[in-house]
Amino acid sequence: MTFLALDVGNTRLKWAQYAAPVAGAPVLAQGAVFLENIDKLADEEWRNLPAPSRILGCIVAGDAVKRRVEEQMELWEVAPRWVVSSALEAGVSNGYDHPARLGADRWVAMIGARHRLLARGAQKPCVVVMVGTAVTVEAIDASGRFLGGIILPGHGIMLRALESGTAGLHVPTGEVRDFPTNTSDALTSGGTFAIAGAVQRMVENTTRHCGEKPECIMTGGAGWKMAPSMSVEVELVEGLIFDGLLEIAARRFPLKS
Repeated sequence: MTFLALDVGNTRLKWAQYAAPVAGAPVLAQGAVFLENIDKLADEEWRNLPAPSRILGCIVAGDAVKRRVEEQMELWEVAPRWVVSSALEAGVSNGYDHPARLGADRWVAMIGARHRLLARGAQKPCVVVMVGTAVTVEAIDASGRFLGGIILPGHGIMLRALESGTAGLHVPTGEVRDFPTNTSDALTSGGTFAIAGAVQRMVENTTRHCGEKPECIMTGGAGWKMAPSMSVEVELVEGLIFDGLLEIAARRFPLKS
């Protein structure tokens, strides 16, 4: 039973085909395209891909993009399923005021992080950081309950906001410096420190609430840029949403014994 996992963000669609819908299953093929190139998937990247038995996706890009993706999957005649945040899934409980309104990517990433820790015997609180177009920072207690999280702009949004609202400032190609002495470095460092500070604050909040320091797991397309500047220890995981999708799929599509 081959399994196709989809992570459709605000900028790119990432996909991976696995030998089975279970954690640790071998990856058979994978790829990524920018959203403007979705309509070429059936004729290019997916043209020679064996038809998956099951498809499960996580999407935050909106209904129009979702329809375009589903059109590309018509070549297999396999109906995709999409994750919608719920009160409980794969052993993680949702403390959001309205669970279904929690972004699916945030929910799936938390499930992936939780099971990543459990797989190595660490039943501890966790802070999950996704660094992309936006940045999200979530807190989970040792029992697997999502306590709450924050959303802030990613680097690009911060810099474009400054560029449009402040005369004389332009999106820079600066470096992160402890003490910036030019405008480009000042802007780049400011955005980086804002994200790092938000994560540190959530780690402190979680430590105070849970009585122990949480593990901190970071993912997202820009995670590798942020990791060296973090003020707390983080584990950088490239495919955390795929990890979560595999955990969910293992329960929704159980293998026949």
